Formats: sequence, structure tokens, C-alpha cells
Amino acid sequence: MAETLTIGQAIEVESATGVVDDGRSSNKLGLSFWIAVGVLGLVVGGCLLEPFLPLPDFRLPAPGVGSKQQLFSAEHWLGTDNLGRDNLSRILHGGRTSLFIALSVTTLGFIGGGLVGLLAGYFRGWVERILMAIVDIFLAFPALVFALALVSIIAGEEGATVSSVIISLSVLSVSPLARITRATTLQFAQREFVTAAKSQGARHTRIIMKEILPNVLPPMASFALVVVAIVIVAEAALSFVGAGLPDIDYPTWGNMIAAGQASPNALRDHGSVALTPAAVLFVTVLSLNLIGDKLRQRFDVKESGV
Repeated sequence: MAETLTIGQAIEVESATGVVDDGRSSNKLGLSFWIAVGVLGLVVGGCLLEPFLPLPDFRLPAPGVGSKQQLFSAEHWLGTDNLGRDNLSRILHGGRTSLFIALSVTTLGFIGGGLVGLLAGYFRGWVERILMAIVDIFLAFPALVFALALVSIIAGEEGATVSSVIISLSVLSVSPLARITRATTLQFAQREFVTAAKSQGARHTRIIMKEILPNVLPPMASFALVVVAIVIVAEAALSFVGAGLPDIDYPTWGNMIAAGQASPNALRDHGSVALTPAAVLFVTVLSLNLIGDKLRQRFDVKESGV
């Protein structure tokens, strides 16, 4: 009787706390993790505070510069572009757009892909075969070509907008996120606390929402940061090939890089226009990847099942 009570208590504690503590959670995240957090916080904080900073209007030539490119100076820390617009204000404002798109796509992708992955990993059988077959069909298309086609179809003749880019990249993100969620769900679908809930007659909806989802969310959150990084690069790629947001209305890191190398000698004569936003994009994506890798190691997320 005492043994039965102990097992039941263990199942209850495991269900309530999520990922089982096997000693790995005490591992230190390391110096690189906190450096990445600091860099990411600096970039995100600067982008969010851009409207309140004493910077020139990102749409207009900076005072005293005119319509010409200027290198780094005390007045313009990152210089100006070929139209005399302050690079720092454009990078910070463009970062707000890029990060908004990335976070929106990640949220929508996790809702859609998470639902598909949870259903496939929990029910298995014919449900899994049908859902994963659809996922595999979408994954068979080249990602960049598929994104270009979706943006063109959704935007039409009016050109790309923030909403059309978000919708297009969200559709692309559902399939890989569904596979990741399914692989994570499979780790918990056969655990003791799920079996106990089934034996007590709990409904499938309750088991998924109360037992599996709380255990799936922590490791999936670590993947979210990597997805944000991938979406930032994807949006930049769309802008670089001319299918992204227009530079005049929506400056982003991608179209700033594209504008900085528009002419044959642009990189040689005015390299800072393209290289500066490229450097900010690089350190942001690198920081997101480092943080995501450390969190996946801490939660011991297995990627072999993806």
C-alpha cells in the first residue's frame, strides 16, 4: 500500500513539475550565454526605445548632411546612407520591424505547428500518418522559392506589406515546427502520468492540455529563439532579392543591406551602408542561436526525432 502511494506521488510530482529533474538542470549556462543575453538585450532595448532616443528621423536626410553618404562621426555614430539618412536610427527602426515580423511568425507558427505536432504525437496511427504526410509535402518545396511565391500571391500588385510577409513566412514555419513538436510530444505521450490519466478515464483534450502541453512548452520555448533567428534571416533574404518590404515605407535590416549594395561599386565606395546592418543582423542571430542552444542543452531536448 505504501509502495502504491509512493508511485502515485511520484507521478503527481512529475506531472506538476514538467521535465523530470535528473541533475542536469543544475548545469551552469556559461559565460557565452550571458554575453549573448546582454548583446540581445542591448539590440532589442535599442530598437524598442528608438522613438524616444534623440536621433534624426529615419526617413529624412540628417541635418547638415544633405543627400550624401557620410562615414562614422560624433554626430552620426554609424554614418549615413547614400541619401543622407542616419544609419543608427534606420537600423534601430528597421530592427523593430524585423523583430516584430520574427516574433509574429514564430507565434503563429508555434500555434499552427504546435497543434499539428501535438495531435500527431499523441494520437499516432492514421492521424499521425495524414498530418505528417501533409507536413512532408510542404517541406518538399524549396523554402525561399515557396516564400517568394506566397508573398507574390498574397501581396498581389500592391507589393509586399508587413502582413503579407508575416502570413507567408508563418505558412512556411508550420511544417518544421510541427515536426519538432511531434518529436517532443512523443517523449511524453507514453510517460507514466499520461498512462495514469488515461486509466482514470480523462478525456484526450484534458490529457493534452493538462499533462502533455506543460511538459512540451519548456523545451519548445528554447526552439522559439532559434525560429526567431531563422525568420529574421528569411525576411532579410526576401528583402535582399527584392520581394520583401519597400525600403521607403518599412526599413528593415534586409532591405537596408540590399540598398547598400544596389550599385556595382556600392560595397567598395560605401560599404558601411550595407555592412553595418549586416553586422547587427549577424550578432542578433548569433545571440539568439547561442541562447537557444544553451536552453536546449539544459532541457535535454532531443533533436534526433525531428
